[in-house]
Amino acid sequence: MLLRLAPALTLLVLGAPIVLGLAWTLLPAFGYFPAIGGTGLTLEPWRVLFASPGFNRALLLTLTTGIGTAVLALLAATSFCAMTAHHPSVLRLRSALPPLLASPPSAMALGFAFVIMPSGWLVRLVSPWATGLDRPPIGLVTVQDPLGLSLIGGLLLKEVPYLVLVIFAASGQVPVERTLAAARALGQRPATAWLKAVFPQVYPQIRLPVFAVLAFSLSVVDVALILAPGNPPPLAVLATRWFSNYDLSLYYPAAAAASLQLVLVIFGVIAWLAMERTATVLGHRWIERGGRSRIAQGFTVIAGSTTIALGALGIVALGSMALWSVAGAWRFPDALPETWQLSMWRTQANPIGGAAEATAVIGLASVAVAAVLTLACLENEQRHGIRPGLTALWLLYLPLLVPQIAFLFGVQVALIRLGLDGTLFAVAWAHLVFVLPYVFLTLADPFRTLDPRYAVSAAALGAGKWRVFFAVKLPLLTRPFLVACAVGFAVSVGQYLPTLFAGAGRIATLTTEAVTLSSGGDRRILGIYAVLQTALPLLGYGLALWLPRLLFRRFRGLA
Repeated sequence: MLLRLAPALTLLVLGAPIVLGLAWTLLPAFGYFPAIGGTGLTLEPWRVLFASPGFNRALLLTLTTGIGTAVLALLAATSFCAMTAHHPSVLRLRSALPPLLASPPSAMALGFAFVIMPSGWLVRLVSPWATGLDRPPIGLVTVQDPLGLSLIGGLLLKEVPYLVLVIFAASGQVPVERTLAAARALGQRPATAWLKAVFPQVYPQIRLPVFAVLAFSLSVVDVALILAPGNPPPLAVLATRWFSNYDLSLYYPAAAAASLQLVLVIFGVIAWLAMERTATVLGHRWIERGGRSRIAQGFTVIAGSTTIALGALGIVALGSMALWSVAGAWRFPDALPETWQLSMWRTQANPIGGAAEATAVIGLASVAVAAVLTLACLENEQRHGIRPGLTALWLLYLPLLVPQIAFLFGVQVALIRLGLDGTLFAVAWAHLVFVLPYVFLTLADPFRTLDPRYAVSAAALGAGKWRVFFAVKLPLLTRPFLVACAVGFAVSVGQYLPTLFAGAGRIATLTTEAVTLSSGGDRRILGIYAVLQTALPLLGYGLALWLPRLLFRRFRGLA
């Protein structure tokens, strides 16, 4: 009976915060917020929003950076997979993905900023011998530029590896080798063969992850606070500033801005679907026309090589943060610090240790609940022969598709009414909304594809259903289970807005502190926060790979 309730409970955990949050965001957007005197419906919040200085530029910046990031990320990831599909060494390239995927967006953004800023690592490496500079160039804006190019670059460092991993996973459902062999036999070049024969089969499987990338890029806050222009900022940042302001009258236009953010994501998805239809028609014509398409081959190689360069830049960005965390004197244009020190780690041990402890506790709590719900749902599927359809998949992706700013303010209002705001429980619950989808999506395929003969054999020997689950299925699924938990923990570590709103500013995590200090904090302290932000998820991935080897070292198939 309890097992049958697992899907409903999971949907309640995912859906209730979004539904309540949207309701308590939309109502203030139209003037209804009795707690601060708004008792009637009005369009005044929208008038204030549209009349705000710089609103048009903020809206344009949001659309160009969001849609531009999604398009470029898909092109880069697709080109990389096409370029490397016929190389056996592609498996080695996957080893570079965990550090990039484990690093929270804000940590990657901080490292990226330190690399590309006028006094950053890139300029230092070519100075003074190539540039003649002995001091940072004046007037060169490479971070928080008005066009948002640095924001797009910082987002690509995270989104491209994610889409590459998604495409790799989806390719496992397609007979890639036979398909490529058939296309090559017709005279197609390797990369073009992958684009024409494999990608059309892969894309329907990655559509929802692409939409998640689009939604995140259109509504990101923590990365935008670090890399986007500040006057005016993107719309999500503008809404966050107003929500955090002491002037309560700004809550109304803030709610309108958050609601508009939801409209923009819906518009973006609809526009993407329209572009899909156009691309499908053009793609069919291109495939039917045949030919070896040297232009497509060349473009794919260039774009794929750019993707490799982006990955290398991401590793360099993380490395730069590690250097700053132990740097002593580091004057421009020196490529490396003159002296090294650990004193900053010692002096900041207490505040950073407290933030790290809160980060770990919240992450472990949200992952534990997510893991239990996921296993219960998947076991319920198998016992009762349930086959989830596309609707269930959309519901699972809902927290990733709805902009966080559009419902988290409403969640905060609900938490205040319940007297739970500013507590670890509230923050862990807010994180769970985003952790659960990743844990479920990571573990679902291994669980569903587990050979049923193991369970049948155990049942034939007299084992009950729960004994089969704990003694047979879970040991066989130890590695994918731990990997799913590691993915969920990494997602929790990177959460900024859920911690900010549910914690009411009273719960400090590594991510919230790093973003707060990014506007003018000591680079060495920022380096420590960024290193720990990356180290905690990497520790989770390391344990997920090492523990099965330790536990099942005597059993070849399990280790």
